[in-house]
Amino acid sequence: MDTSTRLQLRRAARIGLVILRYAFGATFAYGAYHKITRGWMTTDVMRQHFEQRLTEIDPNSFSAAYLRHFAIPFYRPIAWILTIGQVIVAISMLTGKGVRQSAALALFLLVNISAGSYFNASMPPYLITAALLMLDKGEGRLAWPTAPARSDVSAARNVAD
Repeated sequence: MDTSTRLQLRRAARIGLVILRYAFGATFAYGAYHKITRGWMTTDVMRQHFEQRLTEIDPNSFSAAYLRHFAIPFYRPIAWILTIGQVIVAISMLTGKGVRQSAALALFLLVNISAGSYFNASMPPYLITAALLMLDKGEGRLAWPTAPARSDVSAARNVAD
C-alpha cells in the first residue's frame, strides 16, 4: 500500500471516529433531555420503570436481584447519576473535551443499564462504541499500538550510535 493511500485511509478513519463520537454524544444528549423534561430526577418515574421491569423478568435472575436490592431502593440517586452522567457524556462527546474519560463514564452507565435487564439488540453497538472511544487520543486518532515509523527507527539508531 503506497503512502497516499495509507494517508487517505487514516484520514477517513479519523473522520469516521469523529462522526461516531458526535452520534454517540447526540444519543446521550437526547437521553438526558428526555429524562430532564419527563421529570425523572424529581419524580418516581424511574422507580415505576424498575418495578414494571421486575414483573417481566425471571425473579431468580441477576437482573431481578439487581433491581430488588439496588436499583429500586436507590432509584432517586440513580436517576440523578444517570441523567447528569448523560449530560456530561453528551457535552464531552460533542465538544471533544475529555472524550476518553466520558467514554469510560458512558461504559459504566451502559453496564448498569444492562444489569437492570434493559439489555437489548441496540446495546452492543453502544458498548463497543464506548470502548472504542476510550482509545481516542484526540483529533480522531486511536491509542492503538502500532509499529514505529521508519523515520523513528532511523532516529533511534542514530541516537544509539
